Amino acid sequence: MKFELFIALKNLKNEVEGKKVSRPIVKISVISISLAMLVNIITIAVVIGFQNEVSNKVLGFGSHAFINSASSASLFENEPILKKQVFLNQIKNLPFVKNVQALAYKPAILQSDKNKLKSQEKQTEIQSVLVKGVDKNYDFTFFKENLVSGRLPRFNTDLASDEILISKRIALDLNYKVGDRVRAFFVKNQPIKKFFKLVGIFETGMEDFDKKMIVSDIRQIQLLNDWGIKSEIVVLDTLSSGQLVIKGQVNGGNGNYRYDWGKGYENYAGFTWFPSKDTVFRLISSDYWMFIDGKGEENTIPDTTYLKATIQVHNSDFPPGLNLPVKTNSDGTVKRKYVSETKFDLFTYNKTIHFEKIIGNGSYQNYIGSYEINFHNWENFDPQIEKLKKLINFNFSNKNQDLKVSSIKESQQEIFVWLSFLDINVWIIIILMLLIGIINMGSALLVMILLRTSFIGLLKSIGASSWSIRKIFLYQVSFLILKGMFWGNLIGISFCFLQDYFKIIKLNPEVYYLNAVPIELNFSSILLINLATLIVCLLAMIIPSYVITRISPSKSIKFS
Repeated sequence: MKFELFIALKNLKNEVEGKKVSRPIVKISVISISLAMLVNIITIAVVIGFQNEVSNKVLGFGSHAFINSASSASLFENEPILKKQVFLNQIKNLPFVKNVQALAYKPAILQSDKNKLKSQEKQTEIQSVLVKGVDKNYDFTFFKENLVSGRLPRFNTDLASDEILISKRIALDLNYKVGDRVRAFFVKNQPIKKFFKLVGIFETGMEDFDKKMIVSDIRQIQLLNDWGIKSEIVVLDTLSSGQLVIKGQVNGGNGNYRYDWGKGYENYAGFTWFPSKDTVFRLISSDYWMFIDGKGEENTIPDTTYLKATIQVHNSDFPPGLNLPVKTNSDGTVKRKYVSETKFDLFTYNKTIHFEKIIGNGSYQNYIGSYEINFHNWENFDPQIEKLKKLINFNFSNKNQDLKVSSIKESQQEIFVWLSFLDINVWIIIILMLLIGIINMGSALLVMILLRTSFIGLLKSIGASSWSIRKIFLYQVSFLILKGMFWGNLIGISFCFLQDYFKIIKLNPEVYYLNAVPIELNFSSILLINLATLIVCLLAMIIPSYVITRISPSKSIKFS
């Protein structure tokens, strides 16, 4: 063992266990280093936990990147884009892409159930929400992890599902529970009221999102937004010159419709027809802007619908080929008998006309609000976003739609700017704690040097160099620093484990987005802060140890 280290250990024992003036100074210096490590470890764990927890929960309601129409005002107010895009396979094959999901949004107002209100409540409650429409392939992992009651909705049926998922906050505000029918109002030209079945309740602690976001079938949103064309052929209740009026009934698109009854597109929505033989009517409907042929325009995908008419002649006194008038009611409307929702009968005095409507599937399912793109992690986030933007810019979309790529940091800019400021706070706290530790440890070192002045003079008189003597005190200081670091690490890491498990310190979710202080222990960061503390403190001690070189052996021995 080197003599400097041997002497340092002997002196350290006297400094710690003795009754000299240096004892309280040494304790204060050790405590200061412990507090510095304790605060730094907790700060790093809280900030990393906070950033990751908030980021992951924001991602749970969204994704790393979005592809939507360039003309969209925001992510939640989208112009429709085509679901089938030529670049989708290219995006899915990118190594950093986890999945690509279609979605659509629609604002709504939910209303509480009057029958379930408490006696002291005089009026129903309403709450504005944002309905997020997803399909059967959506990744529900985030909502599954935060599900507190019920189950996840199922969207794998042929028809649009009425099942929804809402937050615990909304359920409490409107007095809903799993299994209830939820009343929702949607704003269009005329308000539309729809009923949904509540199958699951989630709670994420992200108050801003919990109080406004619900999840439903994307087909509900596609229909409500009038994306695509939805058409059917109807028989009007009134006659025109004794003939039936066959008309196309079209919804969706831009409202300016064109009709193809078999001879190309025209403006006429219908025509008159007298039932004389079996006939199948076919209608292809679409919209247009200026030109009826639609060339050079971005038109909605057409929809095709059919109406089948079958003539049944009765045995009567009238000749079979005689065209007798259609029977009407007393108010002049056509007399009809419904067999089902899509089948009905009309009558003449010698015939029954069986009608069957084959309603078009609609082209609404070909349109979505945007695509969500989830990455495997946050590494190289900005370069990956840039790569996506270049890919979209150099690939034409179907029908040459103008698309754009935006990131979660752009759509939730306020949150991520706020999270980035936490890094500055971390550096400020770490630097302040290191300065406090350096000052206290430097003071302890100077006290130990002053109390050992005669000892220093004696060592110099027998030939010890100033640097060797300085190393003795630096060894002493390093042991004190390590002792303080040990206790700081032990207490700090223990507190982090307790907070992570028991959630001791709570937060206001309306302010901090979370209901408890999050903790994430990153051991590489802890190791780094330990090494930095040890190295910086030791380097800082070199300067006060320079006092030893100013001590004269003759004067110090005489002084003793």
